[in-house]
Amino acid sequence: MPLPSAPTLAAKSYVLMDFNSGQFLVEQNPDMRVEPASITKLMTAYIIYAAMQRGDLKPDTMVNISEKAWRMEGSKMFVRVGTQVSVDDLLKGMIIQSGNDATIALAEHIAGSEEAFAAMMNHEAQRMGLTGTHFTNSTGWPDANHYSTARDVAHLLAAVIRDFPEGYKRESEKEFVWNNIKQINRNRLLWRDPSVDGGKTGHTESAGFCLAASAQREGMRLISVVLGAGSDAARAEQTAVLLNYGFRFFETRLVRKAGDVLDQPRIWKGAEKTAKLGINRDFYVTTQRGKFDQLNLVLDVTPNLTAPLAQDQTVGALRAKLGDKQESEVPVVALVAVPEGGFIRRMTDSVILMFKK
Repeated sequence: MPLPSAPTLAAKSYVLMDFNSGQFLVEQNPDMRVEPASITKLMTAYIIYAAMQRGDLKPDTMVNISEKAWRMEGSKMFVRVGTQVSVDDLLKGMIIQSGNDATIALAEHIAGSEEAFAAMMNHEAQRMGLTGTHFTNSTGWPDANHYSTARDVAHLLAAVIRDFPEGYKRESEKEFVWNNIKQINRNRLLWRDPSVDGGKTGHTESAGFCLAASAQREGMRLISVVLGAGSDAARAEQTAVLLNYGFRFFETRLVRKAGDVLDQPRIWKGAEKTAKLGINRDFYVTTQRGKFDQLNLVLDVTPNLTAPLAQDQTVGALRAKLGDKQESEVPVVALVAVPEGGFIRRMTDSVILMFKK
């Protein structure tokens, strides 16, 4: 059957991405610069998780609450100035309650100031390739120079899930009690859809209602980003529409595993006669349901490979196509380094290559 048209949502921008393949299944203004509001806290969490992984922080590390954190407006965890709160509790306050006070306390503890922490956020965004994103604060507080895109937010949420799966589990928690105040996670879909296991909400008057969410059904994980919806209920409903569309009409499968040898072509001027070529990450492809068997894999490798070749050096691409349409691709690399051969080998191959040209 033909693929039904993608849903049209009443939001500034939105995307639907498959987590494993990285393919975008639905997109509307995916690269439009918008205010991410508290979705910003995904990057703050990423940096905190990285610090914990390095051993710079522990869940029970105590953090001082500054006056700036205590006075911060917007959503609050309701920490008290001059007290100490554990990293684990602050993370819950930031993720579940979207507490700006908790977020600033964490940022100040890591970097000394929120401004310095914002520089760390921008460095990380650049490393991730989030070209449409710039941060000026850790919370998502409105600022003309604080922006992101739906595409970048999808990649950011994917990075959190991929790199820090244990930290990501906090995003599925439905409520958190602090200072005798119980606040619930603003992601309504955690109650409505058991396949939704995390994400982050955001809202300011100028940004509208935003939601980045992820769900997993039968081994397939999708990431939805809706920015600038008209209400809390609308962002949840529109996210559900995107997720249901993706799960209903698409499927994702593993095509080739990392480390699989795809080709062993002749390599010139090398200590070895052939090079082992493959991929260094699992290659997943998303297709319309029922069309996976029509997928055609095309291996393109640089002709006349010449030593030296470094391990993981890119030498081509493996492309997945349906008819004339390319669905996805992954770099092909040298799985094993090939050093230069001896003098006689190099000279002999140089002569042969002259005649091949």
